[in-house]
Amino acid sequence: MTIRLKLLRKQKGWSLEVLAEQTGLTKSYLSKVERGVSVPSIAVALKLSKALGVEVGDLFSEERNREAVVITRAAQRTRIGDPKSSARKVEGIATEVAPKRMLPFVAWPSAEFSASGYKEHEGEELLFVHRGAIELEFPNETVRLDEGDSVYFNALIPHRMRSVGPVQAEVLVVVSNDEEDGA
Repeated sequence: MTIRLKLLRKQKGWSLEVLAEQTGLTKSYLSKVERGVSVPSIAVALKLSKALGVEVGDLFSEERNREAVVITRAAQRTRIGDPKSSARKVEGIATEVAPKRMLPFVAWPSAEFSASGYKEHEGEELLFVHRGAIELEFPNETVRLDEGDSVYFNALIPHRMRSVGPVQAEVLVVVSNDEEDGA
């Protein structure tokens, strides 16, 4: 059984020095724990779990280690929006992982811009057209993206998209979620 300390620390974006400050433990001792040279006592494990905001079992669990690589099958996507609607609008991918620095979705945009107002938010956004074609509208220009095309942009720029053409567009949307920038 190995401790998942380094993975959990890196997920928070912390250096060993920051973790040492948060726990009152030395940087050299934490390095030994991460490398498997030392095994933490229960008291140390409690300090680590509190500082990292995880359950003590999450420090050691092999099963939870799989969260470093998450596979989401098409049937396992999380529907976002009105569950009574038969129309697929947006489905989340890897929703069980937290915290994460990217928010991936699959979207099926409406054929009309009027169905969605401009959106703007912190971070960056990547759109990849998996099927069909879309128009992406910014305040000063409208861009058409066909199947296989992508766009990457600052998400503070107001934007909205719509499906165009005979095939309902299916778009992979990845939004950055760097919570430390907003803190």
